[in-house]
Amino acid sequence: MNTHLTRLFNIAQKETRTIVGLMSGTSLDGLDVALCRITGSGGRTQVDLTHFETVDYTPEIKANIRQVFAKNTVDFQFLTVLNPWLGTLHGQMVLDCLNRWEVPAATVDVIASHGQTVLHAPKSLHGRAGFPNATLQLGDGDHVAVTTGIITLSDFRQKHLAAGGEGAPLAVYGDYFIFSKLGENRLMLNLGGIANFTYLPGTLDASAVFTTDTGPGNTLLDAFTRHFFPALSFDRDGALARAGTVSEPLLQALKSDPFFSQPFPKTTGPELFNVASVQRAQVATATEALRPEDLLATLVRFSAETIAGALRWAMQPDTPYRVYLSGGGAHNPALTDALGALLPGVTFGRTDELGIAGDAKEAVLFAILANEALVGGTTDFGGRAGVPSVTMGKISLPG
Repeated sequence: MNTHLTRLFNIAQKETRTIVGLMSGTSLDGLDVALCRITGSGGRTQVDLTHFETVDYTPEIKANIRQVFAKNTVDFQFLTVLNPWLGTLHGQMVLDCLNRWEVPAATVDVIASHGQTVLHAPKSLHGRAGFPNATLQLGDGDHVAVTTGIITLSDFRQKHLAAGGEGAPLAVYGDYFIFSKLGENRLMLNLGGIANFTYLPGTLDASAVFTTDTGPGNTLLDAFTRHFFPALSFDRDGALARAGTVSEPLLQALKSDPFFSQPFPKTTGPELFNVASVQRAQVATATEALRPEDLLATLVRFSAETIAGALRWAMQPDTPYRVYLSGGGAHNPALTDALGALLPGVTFGRTDELGIAGDAKEAVLFAILANEALVGGTTDFGGRAGVPSVTMGKISLPG
């Protein structure tokens, strides 16, 4: 047997596996690196997050990714060379983190690499008859494995697509395994570039678990902050938005997008919600002259109202729920305060209270998915739309 396959077999026999989870989202802030020790699988999964760091993307890295990010027309050669370049880059970032943490690479069992999403194309977005849901993440797993010398699982979303899903959101799997609690109905709300949530029933019934995107989280806020204030990558503490006034005509135009009338579950991305789409709505409502602060205030309200509407849809009357926040938007009080005002009867918390830092949650998720690919895969989610019962991740050997 190939020595790497023997090692993989032995890893699967271990009581506890050391897995590095990697995540880079649509905000393009950087690479989240989470070093996890994972015991068990499925509903018995226990995670000890021992180290976490976000390695910031340099302006050069961001510029390279934005050449192909959420665009229908790109330089195909550049797209091709970007894939191994990002894989090597992410691998080196992992080694740098392990060095800073004084963790020998040889003690890591596997890496779980999400890669960098550059295009999300469910059928509802691409509209091409006869073609399936699709998504594309760059950062080749073989390059991560060879760079680090560590077995790497990657390209997780393709199995989800192949089994009839839209490739997102994937948080549902990790959420159910580590955050479900008997007797408490939970909504795990991730305020990333695109907002999404997972419903976890207090009955622990896996077939009742539900997940969906809701629409924009931070993607428009970050894009217009950069647009108006090039020295800033995001609106820290929502200070700019708090200084503005909501434009009701623009808000209503933004909320009229057909995405919001589509049935749940659904997914979307910056391919639909971007600077150009907002500018078209401004032209239609004669609001092109809005101050930057007023536009940001309107976009905060847009995110908050569409998120709150989706959460209300998932909630049954006279039933208590607790919403746990994660993602970059959880640090934006303009957004979180608006959500609290729109959902006065709902109790809010942070995933930090549950033992996993909100900023690390998605990187931990991919470590959990890799663990399931190695030793799990027995949980039946009942075939619900958006939650196929599959194991995910392609295996790359380092030699």
